[in-house]
This record gives sequence, C-alpha cells and structure tokens, in this order.
Amino acid sequence: MGKTLLGVVWGSTLAGALLFSATAHAEEPEVFGWVENTIIEPWGIAVKAKLDSGALTSSLDARDIEIFDNDGEEWVRFRLKLEDQASGETFSDEIERPLYREQAVRGAGGRDERPVVLMDICMGDTVYEEQFSLRDREEMIYPMLLGRRTISHLGLLDVRNTFLQSPECGENADYVPHDPEDDQS
Repeated sequence: MGKTLLGVVWGSTLAGALLFSATAHAEEPEVFGWVENTIIEPWGIAVKAKLDSGALTSSLDARDIEIFDNDGEEWVRFRLKLEDQASGETFSDEIERPLYREQAVRGAGGRDERPVVLMDICMGDTVYEEQFSLRDREEMIYPMLLGRRTISHLGLLDVRNTFLQSPECGENADYVPHDPEDDQS
C-alpha cells in the first residue's frame, strides 16, 4: 500500500510539474553554449563568458578592488579593464557598486574573501541582474565566468557548442531582476 500511495503522490506531483512546465514555458527554452558573448550593461561592453556549471556564483575580472563606506553602507570600488569583443577597444573605468555580500572561497591556495556585487548582463535578448564575485582574472582566458545561479535563469546549457546566442538587448528588452530567493541555493 505504501508503494501505491507513493506512486500516486509522485505521479500527481510529476503531472503537476509537467503541466506547470508546459504552461509556464509555452515556448522552448533558450540553449546557450559553454562559451557565449555577453554585454555588460549599462556600459555596453561585449565580453566572452564561460558558462561553468561547476561554479555556483558568477565571477568578473576586476582590478584594484576596495571596499569603502558610502553614507553608512558598504560599497565596492573596482576597475574594469576589458577588451570589448565588438570593437576591439579596451574599456577601462572605475566602477562603484553596493556590496551585496562577501563570498568565502577555499582553494589550493587557502581561504579567500571576495566581494560580490549585482551587475546587469545581456544574454540573448534579455538583461539579467546577477551576482558577480570580483577577482583579478587577468591570467584567465575568459574575463567573465557564469555560474549555476546565472545559468539557471538563462535556459539550457549545451556543453558541446559555443556561441549559440547573440546578445541583442535594446531598451525594450526583458529585464530579470535578481531574486534574493536564489541566494538559498
């Protein structure tokens, strides 16, 4: 009897999930390759991003990172020095953003604290407000890494292909704000 009851509950849950999925996503989800071009808004900087399902939080190449007080709130000042993939020009500017949180990272080199800020990126035809930990990625191939929190908003990840979507976000593009509920995952 336990199996039958479990089967009915599971079947009902599965049917409900499939129905929800069909009605909530009437169109096919977007498919992204493991490397995609993205645009950092509002500056319009086109950069290559590696979609990395092994990372939880996205990461952005930043230099001269400094946490400072701004009217009683913690903010982060950092320098972006990125080659714009569209123009070939180097974008170098000092940016200030509110500190969203600090992220503890453990690796072979020990423990590291990284500031995390919210930034807008254009992927496909949608602008997403996402969390980015800031670190010097100068020695890395890709200046931006998109982790699972970001990938989960985009659609599907095809690890066999690259550059499946072109970032084309105009002023009327859909905007997906950061959801603090995502921080629990």
